[in-house]
Amino acid sequence: MGKRYGYIRVSSKDQNEDRQIQAMAEQEISKEDLFIDKQSGKDFNRPKYKRLLRILKKEDVVYILSIDRLGRNYDEILEQWRIITKVKKADIVVLDMPLLDTRMGKDLLGTFISDLVLQLLSFVAENERDNIRKRQREGIEAAKKRGVRFGRPSQPLPDNFIEVCEMVDCREISVSEGARRCRMPLSSFRYRLWKYRQEN
Repeated sequence: MGKRYGYIRVSSKDQNEDRQIQAMAEQEISKEDLFIDKQSGKDFNRPKYKRLLRILKKEDVVYILSIDRLGRNYDEILEQWRIITKVKKADIVVLDMPLLDTRMGKDLLGTFISDLVLQLLSFVAENERDNIRKRQREGIEAAKKRGVRFGRPSQPLPDNFIEVCEMVDCREISVSEGARRCRMPLSSFRYRLWKYRQEN
């Protein structure tokens, strides 16, 4: 019998991994054998996952709560599954999908069914990632139409801004001199000068 490890992933630092930790505790996997990454599932460039892969040996078992915790990129999920099961000769158990337990059904039919389910769930995981990004884009566009502004709020312009802009436009002073007189960073002054010209 090999060692049993748990792999946990949440998409960001402020997301909670408690549900996944609880699921691993129910499998009696010790905290020392948990590998937790807090980053996107778009690829497998994750420090704890890489560390787990390095120490994985033949007949070890990796537990994950669901296939999307492994990743959300269809091709890469299939490739990492191949590395773990064929190259490392370890097993994977997906807790919320009993058909994805490579310890079971190692005959041809069992492997075929497992591969079919894996491909379907990997596709669903990537599709959901695409849908999340689409919903984010739609939400941002809708917010912009409602007048919601993103980014840092603009700083109030200095009292002499219009006067200085007119001096720059009349070529009395340079743009950099205008920025100095307004006590603004050069890039900010250029941008606000451009906006002033557009509006007037």
